[in-house]
Amino acid sequence: MPRTPNTCLRGLLQEADWNGAQLAAAVRQAAAAHGRPLACDRSMVSRWLSGTMPRPPVPALLLEVLSRRLGRPIGAVEAGLSRAPSTVFDLFGEADPLRRLSALTSVDLDPSRRLLLGAGVYSLAALAVPSTLPLHGKPSARPPAGLPRTPGRAEVEQMQTMARFFAEAAEAHGPVHVRAALAAYLHHDVTGYLSRPATDTAHRQLLSGAAQLTVLLGTMCAGDGADALTQHYHHTAARLAAEAGDAAVFAITLRTMSAHAHDLGHHTIAVLNLAQRAVDTTRTAPPIVAAYAHAHLAVMQAHHDKHAALTALAASERLYAQANNTDAPGPFTHYPAGALQYQRAQTLSTLGDTMGAAGALKTSLRLRTPTERQAATLTRARLAETLLTQGQLDAALTHWQTFLDDYPTLHSTRVRRRLDAMCSLLHPYRRHPGTAELLAHAADLR
Repeated sequence: MPRTPNTCLRGLLQEADWNGAQLAAAVRQAAAAHGRPLACDRSMVSRWLSGTMPRPPVPALLLEVLSRRLGRPIGAVEAGLSRAPSTVFDLFGEADPLRRLSALTSVDLDPSRRLLLGAGVYSLAALAVPSTLPLHGKPSARPPAGLPRTPGRAEVEQMQTMARFFAEAAEAHGPVHVRAALAAYLHHDVTGYLSRPATDTAHRQLLSGAAQLTVLLGTMCAGDGADALTQHYHHTAARLAAEAGDAAVFAITLRTMSAHAHDLGHHTIAVLNLAQRAVDTTRTAPPIVAAYAHAHLAVMQAHHDKHAALTALAASERLYAQANNTDAPGPFTHYPAGALQYQRAQTLSTLGDTMGAAGALKTSLRLRTPTERQAATLTRARLAETLLTQGQLDAALTHWQTFLDDYPTLHSTRVRRRLDAMCSLLHPYRRHPGTAELLAHAADLR
């Protein structure tokens, strides 16, 4: 049958002021950045324009490069790609956070549909969306009446307990085997609580608890290497926190989104602005949340302005000192001292102060508690990398040996990336006896 030309894609191409060769080059570059090398040329673009539907991951890459070029999120329907195989799972345009959460967790829990989530790519263009969200004093959507028992304090406390439980489990064993259980809890229990009638106060508390759990799930997805899904969950969490009017959770979510982008190697002004928005939102939040936001702002500012970075770092440490004796246990009320030192090390490392960074990492490692197993393992790996840059091979090998001892207990993409980095960094020293032994041990684990 004759194909129908994709006039939607042609219109976007004209709006972007690109020809076919330029679009192909942008798609190739985006594919390489996401670790998916792709052969794409002008003739392939011509086939898409004539109506041929591209195969995954091309639809997601097309939407991302067009979104970046045009400065707004472009969906599959707008680009004429809604009939493409494994169409990109696109919920950025869905305003209702409860429907977004329900749809995301439903697909995430269905193995036959999870490929839709895997077909997506991380979108820098979508970073601008949360920064425009206002915090509402009252939820805009209310559940209908006539449903089962009104949820209240018991459900709120249950969600807080579950947040601590899931956060501790992911930290102890890595997020890979924990995220499915959290997705099921959100889909089957939490969305049910939010669908029942409740007082305004109870409903806001439930929304806030749902936002916290959704942030955790997004972070677990990042630890499992599912970066596009991470972004969807973090966007949903930001909207839930905004509906709840919870400035603290909203700030934490924006900070988490910016940190995720930074971890992926994105240090652009858009990512910096997200970190700044998180700090601005903490003006009415507890000091510990403000310290948490300022610490990441320092990390981001280090890529742009040394003075601003050191100022933000000093503000974080001052706020932390104010809150240190008042913070309560829990993933959204407690900011470990070792984590603050880790952010200090990140900031100093970017500023070129490797000696200061190594000192901060040693302090961070010393302050890590037994419950911070994943964080301690990542900190140790970063310390070994920093020591190697200073020429301290033997000291680095000692820390990497402990890292390898802990590696099998953690199922995490972040930890695996540090293993890959170790092997790459040690390759020039492979003839050194200690290095050769360590690399052989790593080969058995990969």
